[in-house]
Amino acid sequence: MSSLEEELKLYFTDFEGKFKARLGRVVPSQETSSEEFGTSSPYTCRVLAEYDRDLLRLIDSGMLLAVRNFRTKEAGGTRYTLMEILRFWPEHFGLRGLKDYQYYPLQFEVIEQSVSDWETSDKSTMIIQISAIPINYDLVTGENHVFGYERGFSYPVVGERVYILNKEMIKDMYNRKVLEKIGFISEETSSDPWKDPRLGTIKMFEASAENIPIYIDYDSLVRYHFGIFAFTGGGKSNMLSNILRRLLIHTEDTKVVIFDISCEYPFLLMNLFVDPRIPSKIILEHKADTAKELYNSIVKPKLFEDDPRVIKGMEKIFSQNKVTHFVRELLRTPTFREFLDGVAALKSDNQSKLNYVEALNEVEILTAKYMTEKGYIESDEIDREFVTKLVAAAPTIVTSYKVHEKSGLYGWFETRQRMTRYFRETEEIDTSGGLTTEAIQELIEGDTRLISITISDPQIVKQLVIDLTQNILAQRKREFKVKPYILFVWDEAQEFVANPGSVSGIDRQCSIEVERLLRQGRKYGLGGCIATQRIAHLNTSALQQLHTYFVSTLPRPYDRGLISNTFMIDKSILEKTLEFTPGDWLLSSYIATGLANVPIYIRADNAEEEIEKFLNKI
Repeated sequence: MSSLEEELKLYFTDFEGKFKARLGRVVPSQETSSEEFGTSSPYTCRVLAEYDRDLLRLIDSGMLLAVRNFRTKEAGGTRYTLMEILRFWPEHFGLRGLKDYQYYPLQFEVIEQSVSDWETSDKSTMIIQISAIPINYDLVTGENHVFGYERGFSYPVVGERVYILNKEMIKDMYNRKVLEKIGFISEETSSDPWKDPRLGTIKMFEASAENIPIYIDYDSLVRYHFGIFAFTGGGKSNMLSNILRRLLIHTEDTKVVIFDISCEYPFLLMNLFVDPRIPSKIILEHKADTAKELYNSIVKPKLFEDDPRVIKGMEKIFSQNKVTHFVRELLRTPTFREFLDGVAALKSDNQSKLNYVEALNEVEILTAKYMTEKGYIESDEIDREFVTKLVAAAPTIVTSYKVHEKSGLYGWFETRQRMTRYFRETEEIDTSGGLTTEAIQELIEGDTRLISITISDPQIVKQLVIDLTQNILAQRKREFKVKPYILFVWDEAQEFVANPGSVSGIDRQCSIEVERLLRQGRKYGLGGCIATQRIAHLNTSALQQLHTYFVSTLPRPYDRGLISNTFMIDKSILEKTLEFTPGDWLLSSYIATGLANVPIYIRADNAEEEIEKFLNKI
């Protein structure tokens, strides 16, 4: 029977009297942060609970504990410091007293006796130890059952009774603000994405068979960027498709562009591509003339590799003319930024010849004046008129600054006339029913809400990332347009957001452009998702732009340490992810959940169940 007072039952649970605990001590952390091992909470709290065998089944890591703190006043309500359980374990007084030097038969006798002790409720011999860390929030309760949460750490009273927040408090804490914003009301929770926008359930209270749904503010998730990090087999693609499915269903006009280098999202989002309510398009690397060719172009999970129903699904997509292919321009027209980058590279090569540097300065001045006159920005493509002006000015510049006729720079000026080939060949492109980069941009800016660029060639996809992010960001800046939100998804992000200091060429340029979109895009309704199995060599400046993150099993300590330092998650919480099974995630967000920057252990709904239901219908 519960020993809690009726008022306290509104906030806490003691599992029908099984949980009786006190705060034993609060220990300041002695460890310092390091890039390899991660950051630690300033304090670790040790809680001692009376032994109860059933309690070991009921409590779980991630549960929130509450302890009255020193900021509580006699009048004005009670303040509780909130702490998250990291781990717990039973302890036997007799076993604790054993030493290696003691007589072996004596050790065996004590160990053997302890087995039967665990089945009893002997509170004088056994105890449950709980390790927890503060989450930097206080629960403040007042008269008339009014309560709220205030950010900041308050030192708890050592020796005070410890409580566990109950199911309703957890549900309110993580979901109330989100549900109010998205306007969703339901008494029952469901894994069906058409009925319920939840991502899954919170892992607390699973042993009590109580499912607490977890909701996300999808607008904030998109606009302030998010990341999904998991090792191979951790369910990364499943989780991402789970999020995208609910985002498209439960937002009015948000658009999703997936750079699908692994070629798996036409399958994982099959039911959305078929649904006429969601305008969509699949862009392949090569033209597919039949549904069978589409089927052969995509990757299926192992359970569905030989499933004859999948080809039926592909036929439904194909019959709606939602499949096309990318047409690569024979010669892509460079932007003013690319042209100026080339001029800057020439200046760097000719630093020892000041007259050559001055000659190139004249080219930069000519370019800047032309851009100002025409209202162009650096991400705009050069045009024929600009090339004409450059060609006309080249002889004068060469003569004025005495550029030697046998120098490489002289050859550069002499060949500027060849830049007109960009415009001839661009006009002669035969798209053959496919889409050029410009056509894909028009598709994104049109009514289409879901676009999967399913191309396995890294070079082609990276160039598309560079061109599309540059052009769309520039277009939004010009119009100062915020809606509709557009989410760019980079799955296998190690291909797109590598550390710029360790790569060169198109890899470096792609990383810089993704970083630029993440830094500037939120002002213009452009969001990004980075999904990867290895973050150690990613662009850390890009990672720091993410406001929401989902973390599953990452076996490499360096990866966990980088996440810990980048997103300020206690390394002990990340260690718990090593115990995760596919579908388990650690969720933390600065903006998209009901309580900012509080790690939550969740179990995601299975996206493959939606595909199974869809295939059963056809």
